[in-house]
Amino acid sequence: MKTVLNVLFFLALSVISFGQTEEPLICKDLSSIIQLEQQHGEQLLNFRVNELTQNYDLKYHRMELDLDPAQAYISGKITSYFVAKENAFDAINFDFRENMQVLKVTYHGNSLGWSMADDNLQIPLPAPLPEGSLDSITIEYKGAPESAGFGAFEASTHNGTPVLWTLSEPYGAKTWWPCKQDLNDKIDSVDIIVRTGADYRVASNGLLVSETLDGNDKIYHWKHRYPIPAYLIAVAITNYAEFSENMALGNGDSLLLQHYIYPENLQGYIPQLQKTKNFIQLYDQLFGTYPFSEEKYGHAQFGWGGGMEHQTMSFMGGFSDGLIAHELAHQWFGDKVTCGSWQDIWLNEGFATYLTGLTNEFLGSEADWQNWKTNQINYVTSQPGGSVWVPDTTSVGRIFHGRLSYAKGSLLLHMLRWKLGDDDFFQALRNYLDDPQLAYGYARNADLQFHLEQQSGQDLTEFFDDWYYGEGYPSYQIEWIPMPGPKIKILVFQTTSHPSVDFFEMPLPLLVKNQDKDSLIVLDHQFSGQEFILDLDFMPTEVQFDPDQWILSANNTVVEGIIESTREPAWAAALLLWPNPAHDRLTLELPNQNPVITGIEIAGTDGRVLLRQNNTTLPATVDIQHLPPGTYICTISANDGKVVRRFVKR
Repeated sequence: MKTVLNVLFFLALSVISFGQTEEPLICKDLSSIIQLEQQHGEQLLNFRVNELTQNYDLKYHRMELDLDPAQAYISGKITSYFVAKENAFDAINFDFRENMQVLKVTYHGNSLGWSMADDNLQIPLPAPLPEGSLDSITIEYKGAPESAGFGAFEASTHNGTPVLWTLSEPYGAKTWWPCKQDLNDKIDSVDIIVRTGADYRVASNGLLVSETLDGNDKIYHWKHRYPIPAYLIAVAITNYAEFSENMALGNGDSLLLQHYIYPENLQGYIPQLQKTKNFIQLYDQLFGTYPFSEEKYGHAQFGWGGGMEHQTMSFMGGFSDGLIAHELAHQWFGDKVTCGSWQDIWLNEGFATYLTGLTNEFLGSEADWQNWKTNQINYVTSQPGGSVWVPDTTSVGRIFHGRLSYAKGSLLLHMLRWKLGDDDFFQALRNYLDDPQLAYGYARNADLQFHLEQQSGQDLTEFFDDWYYGEGYPSYQIEWIPMPGPKIKILVFQTTSHPSVDFFEMPLPLLVKNQDKDSLIVLDHQFSGQEFILDLDFMPTEVQFDPDQWILSANNTVVEGIIESTREPAWAAALLLWPNPAHDRLTLELPNQNPVITGIEIAGTDGRVLLRQNNTTLPATVDIQHLPPGTYICTISANDGKVVRRFVKR
């Protein structure tokens, strides 16, 4: 618990005032975020990685754009520096929508020809380049970018004033500039230079290095010197009012917080904007220094209901606590380290959702934190199936699936934290973020698993097989039986909601208590029907399962069971009940023996008899299809005694 306690101490003063005066830190906008990300990602349906762009490495873009927020139209000049990754590199290709008009291509001062087909811009070079050559090319173009869903390039109004913004996740960048939009090559640095009307301000990535008046226009120059994928480059333009302040990071650096807000909303949003510092302090302590500390973090308001984590400046449709926390979290998980495949989108969205939950834990009240966990668990278990892993990346709805990529992904992290402990969990995540092979690059699920295993020494293969690739969740049926000592016997049965996983192996927390004393115990649960004998120094009157909600589960029961007789008839050891767990029928069999069976009873764990058969012989088959799933007690009575056995109905 060292990491957590240090954070709590560091934030103690802000927690006292922050937690008492603010509404609960629950991501009320999460459904909007998910819905809108699904809509603006519709272009993914027909997207395939452009193999023609895979033979070079992009190093730099100089983006010179002429934009009027009153028009959904762009004139641009993009200069790209690249390194050839193969010998005889004789043509360069860019992703670019065919409806856009290329005006001119310049290479070493000379004009080149080009061709457009299937959203690919191909430019033959006058002479082949050898592998490793650094070169550059400039493309001038214009056009009205096509809209898809909420659009990668949108012009609208607020309070009667024009506003223009871009939002390119996952594959909308090519609709408004010639680029390379994949998940394997980040652009090392970029300059974004925008000419617009003098009445407007331009928001973008990085630092604003100049703002120059030129007649009726202004030219804004933003400089970003961190690697960035194409979909995180963005601009927004309107008559913004600016609210800026500085804050100290944990390493002693000063970070600029720069917010561009519609002037009619600025005063009302300032109290919310100031909370950004609390969230940055928390994430800075838990996960390391803000990843873009040499530049800035900020927000630009835009005409969207959710938010988008553009690198160093999130675009925001509102400023709730949850939305601010969610988009900020992406600067670590999603921007610094970006998922290397949409199959692993949880590395972006599951993390951002869990970090939003952590703001409830550390900056909110205990009730906020418990409510957040309850809401996530209820959401995930509202349906029986679905994996965090995305099997179909042609479906935008499946990629940005709120119940699976966001909520279940966040609970997967929560369970890893429980399984590893706070020290190893948080250190493993810091190691993942700081890995030179991953930092400011791309990662897959296997990269995260590697760091979790390296730090903890645990083999997490089964965990990820069950919880990441597998579907559904477990339900636990727990019986506890008082014994002399004081001791208690605990029987733990498990059913699963989906056939892809027959058993979820997890350490199970139980709180045993009486009026005067309590103790938290952790069971190493390895199979359904497992029995535990616990030596205690008090006799409990109550047992609670998972009181702090560490385990993703539902429909759990805990009952005080009956004390079974220790004097069973001689034939009891040979009695077979199968299958167990059972589905529609339960078979009772006693090989090579034939006692006189006077009755068979099946009861619930509350002792209520649900089914009875009298004067039968073995083998016998009992129809149990009408019984709901759960744990049951089967009592077989004979002339020389009775035998009590438990079974699970799925």
